[in-house]
Amino acid sequence: MRIAETVTFGGSGLDRRAGLRRDTAGLAAALASGAVLPLWRGKPLMEGDHPVWVPKGHPVLEQARQPVFLGIDDGVPRFAADLSDWVPDPGAELPGPGFLDQTVQEHPAMAKGQGFAELRGVMALLSPREAELVATAKAILQWHASHGFCAACGARSDVVQGGWQRSCPACGAQHFPRTDPVVIMLVTHGNSVLLGRSPGWPEGMFSLLAGFVEPGETLEAAVRREVLEETGVTCGAVGYLASQPWPFPASLMIGARTEATGTAIALDPLELEQALWLPREELVSVFDGRHPVIRPSRKGAIANFILRAWLADRLD
Repeated sequence: MRIAETVTFGGSGLDRRAGLRRDTAGLAAALASGAVLPLWRGKPLMEGDHPVWVPKGHPVLEQARQPVFLGIDDGVPRFAADLSDWVPDPGAELPGPGFLDQTVQEHPAMAKGQGFAELRGVMALLSPREAELVATAKAILQWHASHGFCAACGARSDVVQGGWQRSCPACGAQHFPRTDPVVIMLVTHGNSVLLGRSPGWPEGMFSLLAGFVEPGETLEAAVRREVLEETGVTCGAVGYLASQPWPFPASLMIGARTEATGTAIALDPLELEQALWLPREELVSVFDGRHPVIRPSRKGAIANFILRAWLADRLD
């Protein structure tokens, strides 16, 4: 797929400068001259459509955890820091339940109009480089937040290698950030595509089927298994389309296409609330906002990207 890397979070070519992660003095110098992106509970600091970067020593970083090195962006060393220990003032609007957190938290050390915003709500507005930096920051900081203790012996581990490794001082075990592979499938039969909706999604929202790859399983097998388990539909040959880092919390979405051998649906209600075959002509009305029932997948998600490419006949 020639346009594969134009998907949100993909294709910016960030210089991650892995060798610098092992250079303690070099990292310190980079941090002193670089810029830091603060995140609070996984929400990047934003101003309008752009992330807000601050220098080392900025007051907003007073309660920040150890910064993580992201890479070199146009000569500028970029870092990210977790501010989740900060507590907003009483009365501030806090994140609540729901599919999308639309609240914004403003820090007293930042200017008016700057605040922590849910990445899902702004991801389609970011430039490719901004998107890669923010996605990397969110994913790796979430890994540190949930992997503070050694999986081998239970002791608290230390952040090393610029944030790209945790080392256990008790048993010497080394731990590295994990990424979970997820297949997401464009399943077609003739001129129709198979769509589904999960319980709890906004009313009318449908998307491509998706699921985690299991240990010992090929991507092709995962595609066929997930479609069969969720809808009872059997599929034939599987082909690769595109991939997307998905930092919610840390997955790699692997887009694939396959042709179904039949159209009968036997729904697994534990996985999906509804599944249906949608003709290409109806999908056009979905993206135009004219369909009476169905809403499209979120802009910026790989499902939206693949479906639009299918409609435009750009899957080559």
